[in-house]
Order: sequence, then C-alpha cells, then structure tokens
Amino acid sequence: MIIKPSIIGLGYVGLPLFLKLQKKFNCVGFDNDILRVKTLQKGLDANKEYTKKELHLKNKSIFTSNIEDLKESNFFIVAVPTPVFQNNSPNLKYIKKSCQLIGKVLKKNDIVFFESTFYPGITENYCAKLLEKYSKLKSNKNFFVGYSPERINPGDKEHSVDKINKIVSITGLKNLKIAKQVYGSVTKQISLTNNIKEAESAKVIENIQRDLNIGLMNEIYKVCYKSNINFSNVIKLASTKWNFLKFDPGLVGGHCLPVDPYYYSSFAKKKGIKTEVILSGRKINNSMYLFMYDKIIKEIKSFKLNLKKTKILVLGLTYKKNVSDIRNSFALKLYKLLKKKIKNLDVCDPLLAKKKVKNINILKNFNVNDYELILNFVDHDIFKKKILKIKKINKKYLDLF
Repeated sequence: MIIKPSIIGLGYVGLPLFLKLQKKFNCVGFDNDILRVKTLQKGLDANKEYTKKELHLKNKSIFTSNIEDLKESNFFIVAVPTPVFQNNSPNLKYIKKSCQLIGKVLKKNDIVFFESTFYPGITENYCAKLLEKYSKLKSNKNFFVGYSPERINPGDKEHSVDKINKIVSITGLKNLKIAKQVYGSVTKQISLTNNIKEAESAKVIENIQRDLNIGLMNEIYKVCYKSNINFSNVIKLASTKWNFLKFDPGLVGGHCLPVDPYYYSSFAKKKGIKTEVILSGRKINNSMYLFMYDKIIKEIKSFKLNLKKTKILVLGLTYKKNVSDIRNSFALKLYKLLKKKIKNLDVCDPLLAKKKVKNINILKNFNVNDYELILNFVDHDIFKKKILKIKKINKKYLDLF
C-alpha cells in the first residue's frame, strides 16, 4: 500500500505534522483559509514558527485549498481547533466541517485520524457517524477512524513534534501498523493503543492536571501578595523537598488549558457526575487577570504616578511568551481593562500582526525614554535587551509576577 497522507488544518498543530510527513510522503496540506495557503506557498508563516527554508517542500507535496487535491489521499489527519461556546460547552463546528470535507473524497479502506481535543467518544460516536453520512460508507468496514492527541507547544523548540511521545490509537492490527508507519516518520516515540476512548481521555487530563497545578500556584501567589510574603522565596524553600512539584503562577491562556477542562467536565455531566475539582483551577485562572489589574493599579499609585497623564507601555499581548497566538489571551484582556483606566497606555508586541487585534495600535518597537513606566505582560525573548536597558537606567518597571 502506498500511503498518501493529507493534513486538514495548517495551524500550530497541522503545519508541524505536515512538514515532517512531507519529507517521506507525497503529502497534501489543506486549509480552507486561502490567505494562509498562499502565504505558506510563498514560504511565509504568519505564526512565525517556521522560516522560508523550513517551509521548502520536498517530493510532490503541496499546500492547497482545493478539495480536488485530496482525492488521491488515503490517510487523513484532522488538526483543526475545538473551541467552546460562550457558555463553555464544546463547539465542534470545525470538526463537522472537516468531516463533511473528507466525506466528499473518502474511499474504501481510507483511514481518518483526529488530533483535536475531544472528550471520550467523539471520534467513534460523532466523527465516524458524520463521515458515514457524507461518504455513504460504513465505519470499521469501508473506512477506519483513529485518534492521536496533539502535544504541540507553540514557541517550545525543545518539545517539538519530532521529539515527543505520540499516542496513536486505532482499532485493527493492520490499521495500527499503517498508523505506526505514518506517525513513525514524525517521531520515534510512539505509544500504540487500540482503545480510542482511552487516548481521548489521556489528552484532556494532561492539560487539566497542568491547569489545576497552575491554578493552585495562582491562589498561593494571591495569598502571599496580600500577606507581604515573598512568593518566589516560598517556592524556593518548598522546592527543597524531594517530591515538591514546581509550577509557576501566570495568566493561563491559549487554546488548550482554557478549553480542555470544559470538554471533560461536559463528558462527566453526560455520565451523571458533577465535577468538583476539574474546573476549580479554571475558575481561578480565568479570574487571575482581574487580580493582576488591581495589583498594577495599586503599584502605579505607589509610584505616585498620575493615571490620566502618565505615559505607560505594556510589553506583550499574546497568550504566552515567544508565540504570536492571541487565542484566550488574558494579557489582551488585562490590557483592555487597564486602557479604560489609563489614558496614555501603549502596547508593543513585535510577534503580533496589527490586523489580528482590532482597534489597538500595536507597536513593533519603542523608545525606552518615551515612557515613565514599563509593564511586562508577556516575557518574549525579543524584549530581553530592552528590559536590561530599562533596569540599567532605573526606569520604573513591573513584571506581572
């Protein structure tokens, strides 16, 4: 069997997979965002994760928005977002569109893998049913579905897709062998399982665990701050115990941690279980930017600065350091809240394209001497030299934590 993979969705998850797969296979990278495809074809990554050289394609691999280019594919990987609605219930609209797309070109013996965040049962009970509807084929007879949860960490070069352990789940020994061949070209570390629901569960609890631990640190940070206790020293001392797990407080945004707990809680609710712990970290993390707002206003007043006249600069708006992604960015929420209180509040983020945030003038560079106070929201590496200069000339400066 000649494997012809296609990636559906060329974002933070799909693009890294595609770039690895196209080194071995004639691979199709599909995205319905025509602008995204055109820029990738020119060797430009708007997310600033890859250089022009890294985007150079081998074999007969292509970037495309044309569904006709998918007809020869027999191994599909869906890597599209799974957000939540305003009420925090799972929003599967991108998955539905992907299944509809693939269903139009699906053939006998094709395999469809999903990488998006799911709660247990979505792959087999939702995706497979949609594929059956649009293809008129029968799941586990004419075609097969699998799940391999993404573990992409944008901005992290140490844990890139080729250096991590990849869970690969699908029923049938033959299908497992094919899936291993495909994903084995991406990374050498693969954990195989024929239980898809277990793989789906593993995905959500990985991020729930991290969300809870950061939430715990955020709550402890609040207590220390209000009690005039040095949080950093507390953690250093606690870390001397052999089994203490060190997590840093922070504004927890992005597409995974603010979403995954709601997916699993929604699944638990369907099973008649009211979760008490899973969403507790999210409750704290969702409100942390409000606490930081109060802290910043207090600090500004302690500097005896006039909120209506003082010129202040914010560094960073993305959801975390060294990425251009603003999905669920609490730095952005904090900036908007402060802007209502501080008249002369500018923001600089060289990683963020102006068009990504409406009605905000985002500076690409700045003059240190133009501002009386610098607030460091997102600690991008690109700011390091400027921050050293700020501290050297004793300019008023605040880190969030």
